Amino acid sequence: MSRAGGLLVAGTSSDAGKSLFTTGICRYLSRQGLRVAPFKAQNMSNNSMVCADGAEIGRAQYLQARAAGAVPESAMNPVLLKPGSDRRSHVVVRGRPAGVLQAGEWATGRRHLAEAAFAAYEELAARFDVVVCEGAGSPAEINLRPGDYVNMGLARRFSLPVVVVGDIDRGGVLAALYGTVELLDPADRELVRAFVVNKFRGDVALLRPGLDRITELTGVPFWGVLPWLDGVWLDGEDTLTVARWRDGRTDTLPNTLPDTVLDSVPDRPVRVAVVRFPRLSNATDIDALAAEPGVQVTLATDPLDLRSADVVVLPGTRSTLGDLAWLRRRGLADEVVAAAGRGVPVLGICGGYQMLARRIDDPEAVESPEAGVADGLGLLPTTVTFLRDKVLATTVGRWRGRPVEAYEIHHGVASLDPAGGEVTETFLDGYRVGGVWGTMRHGTFENDDFRRGWLAEVSGGRVPVAGTPAGGGFRARRDAMIDVLADAVAAHLDTAALLRAVGR
Repeated sequence: MSRAGGLLVAGTSSDAGKSLFTTGICRYLSRQGLRVAPFKAQNMSNNSMVCADGAEIGRAQYLQARAAGAVPESAMNPVLLKPGSDRRSHVVVRGRPAGVLQAGEWATGRRHLAEAAFAAYEELAARFDVVVCEGAGSPAEINLRPGDYVNMGLARRFSLPVVVVGDIDRGGVLAALYGTVELLDPADRELVRAFVVNKFRGDVALLRPGLDRITELTGVPFWGVLPWLDGVWLDGEDTLTVARWRDGRTDTLPNTLPDTVLDSVPDRPVRVAVVRFPRLSNATDIDALAAEPGVQVTLATDPLDLRSADVVVLPGTRSTLGDLAWLRRRGLADEVVAAAGRGVPVLGICGGYQMLARRIDDPEAVESPEAGVADGLGLLPTTVTFLRDKVLATTVGRWRGRPVEAYEIHHGVASLDPAGGEVTETFLDGYRVGGVWGTMRHGTFENDDFRRGWLAEVSGGRVPVAGTPAGGGFRARRDAMIDVLADAVAAHLDTAALLRAVGR
């Protein structure tokens, strides 16, 4: 048995709030003077981050480590599955590429992944006071229970107490909580210590009779009801979270955060259209843009979505060739080229940058099921070649004197094509030709000076360079959101029961 106390945060479904709840608990327990480590045995996500040692883990666990005051490391997310199609995922084990998992292997081909996950948990348990584990999906996915090592399989292995979180905002939370417990086998059910209702708006007294009845039926008490925290969003694990950009929403920061001091904000916002690829990855690159006053971020899946845009962004993707084919089928490829021809700034990030090339070559089928070559959009004079070795790195660079901290996660390597024409300037690790910009680097817009300088240029000065967010900028404001989560845990959760559950 491990020396650390542990807890598994399970949910009635994906996007029930497990990641945010886990983040808040990590910060709360850290405030109590405990050494806390987050843990997710297996992520299925195309949103990832690179640790200082070059290991790749899910963005949620990276942020949870920051919330806990711990250094992010591969043991915190030992297995990361990055979907390349509906039936094929690229596997990352302990931060490094480890082959491909096919859909047919889901029930029988993951034993070695389970052992890697269990070993990672034991490593953390030997070095921290508490390990806060986040489950995946729902523990009641009984069709997957025999091979499970991220939900009840993990809890059983280490005798972890389990708290089940339900999202009341989507409706049916009482049935979901009850059904989750009733579908578990008796040995699993005994580990469920509590329920938590998440995203509640209104008078808790009206909900109380229902909670009491669920406890009568299941024997499981409620640790609390967490309120809807308007504007609190943090690095998500999947593209469900990018819905916060819909309708140009920019009220993304809670009222408890510092005001932004600006010289001016344009009367009409700068409209940034982000192409929503089927295999969109590292969507968190756009978060800082979506939070910028005077900028309206929308998701584009139709050519019409691009025709009124002031800026077009092609974000990262886990399937560059597959999503490029989708871009063409949808008519979006022609519209991106047309936008560039009209002088609309176009930015490609990682996979989006690769699509801007003249040619894309995957000779060893690294990125796609079969080797192949495809024409890119031809907006940058580059050729992209997918190599077996994956680039995983954190970087520090400059653009026009502004510091830019970022990270890279890619197999594709871009090189200048001598026949492609001249470039206007080098842009970070990529290139700019006129109004078309490209870089492999993720996270660049989290740098306030860079973000505002780049926006000022592409908007013709409508977003001013001068004026910086009070409180230290985007990263500080994101950290303030973590504090809001921890404050909610302290105010609305039975923290005495939480501390008892983790042995404190």
